[in-house]
Amino acid sequence: MGKHVAIAFLLIFLVFFLPFLWGESTVVTAPDPPAEAVDAAPPPPDDTQKTKHDASTAITVLTGGQPQQMDLETYLIGVVRAEMPASFELEALKAQAVAARTYTLHKISNGGSANHPDADACDNITCCQAFKSYEEAASDWGGDAQVFEEKIRQAVTETDGECILYEGQPVLAVFHSSSAGVTQDAAAVWSGSLPYLQSVETPENADTVPNYYSTASFSASELKNKLQNALPEADLTGSPSNWFTNIQQQPNGTVTAVSVGGVTVSGVKLRGILELRSACFTISFAGDTVTFSVTGYGHGVGMSQYGANALAAGGMGYQDILSWYYTGTTVGQP
Repeated sequence: MGKHVAIAFLLIFLVFFLPFLWGESTVVTAPDPPAEAVDAAPPPPDDTQKTKHDASTAITVLTGGQPQQMDLETYLIGVVRAEMPASFELEALKAQAVAARTYTLHKISNGGSANHPDADACDNITCCQAFKSYEEAASDWGGDAQVFEEKIRQAVTETDGECILYEGQPVLAVFHSSSAGVTQDAAAVWSGSLPYLQSVETPENADTVPNYYSTASFSASELKNKLQNALPEADLTGSPSNWFTNIQQQPNGTVTAVSVGGVTVSGVKLRGILELRSACFTISFAGDTVTFSVTGYGHGVGMSQYGANALAAGGMGYQDILSWYYTGTTVGQP
């Protein structure tokens, strides 16, 4: 038994005291140094925080006879969809967006329309501007709907808040489809002149404008009824070739005045009576038929849309296009 006790003491000695005799000690691993701080990359700019003039402007629009609340951006997209072919150059579409915005704000600032006192704008082109929803436009665009919609939205958003200004104020930014070589001075079409609505050259022609030339033919009896309803004092006896006298025309063919059965009317008024595409026309007679040969489409004042597209195709930017058609104006925030 004494032998066993001796062995036990020897084992205890080896386990507890031998490491100290060899000089070993417990190794403590130092903690890793803290990671060096790294600055986080700045967040990308948030476009939603930018000032969006159109999106923050609320208006009431009479569409389909019903008032609708919408922001100006939504309204302008609907106007550009309806007023200009989406296949046009982007710079032409931008010019259209700025013209539509300017026309709207000018009208609102001048008291709106008596036709809809409870709405800022409407979708009737004889009063305000045409307007189309995406669904209406897409049914016409077919497979190009998505591309065209993005293009129109780009034209509106990239000109956000911009207007055509004369002496710092939005102008009466009227526009039309196409003219015969020159646009019209406002005084030749309406009651008064405006310094920024002067006659200027415009580059569209039959090669770039569908239906640039058109005709409207009437039988003698049909024409007589239309004219007598509008001009009851006119003497429309005898041959139709004798009804139209003293025709006054501009060099480009636009009729400024004509005597109809002894009653002098403007070319614009006769255009309206007969629903001609423009007041640039000539009259011919063949048997019982009277034919009006017409050039261009619209009242001819302000920006020509097809002319704007031709200028854009030639490399002109939208601001220069607008300065071309609206004399003495600038483009900027009102």
